[in-house]
Amino acid sequence: MSTRWYPIYQRGNPQLRVFLPNFWMKMVRPHPKQLPNIVHFQCSMEMTKYDIKNYLEKIYNIPVVDVRTKITLGRFRKDYGQGYIVKDDDVKYAYIVLPKDMTFKFPEIFDSKKNDEEENMKSLDEAKKNFSDYLEKNKDRTDVPSWFSI
Repeated sequence: MSTRWYPIYQRGNPQLRVFLPNFWMKMVRPHPKQLPNIVHFQCSMEMTKYDIKNYLEKIYNIPVVDVRTKITLGRFRKDYGQGYIVKDDDVKYAYIVLPKDMTFKFPEIFDSKKNDEEENMKSLDEAKKNFSDYLEKNKDRTDVPSWFSI
């Protein structure tokens, strides 16, 4: 399904047209107690179960056993500026069941927390050293603003 309108005839040859769907899917981190062959997606509200199945099978060559969808109601909240009540958009989730022999593990974007902590400590130590050097350099210049330096 596409909401883009294309002219039936264009001048010149060959008649080149590309038809793109308005569908989108976003992978979401699964719940902790979920089977390993289930993948969790957030998808476009216009997509049906059949659209989701065809989208994954035809474009990504993923064998799909079953598709379950759920529409979650958006939050109602009060706008702090004007005091109006605002409703967030509804969200459609799709749970894709893969064959039993396939397992899916959500990719880890960050390698390990230990390396991050070491890098954070290094950058903190470097920032402390730079600040102490700055204070040492400007300790005799009490009448000059801190942003004015040579």
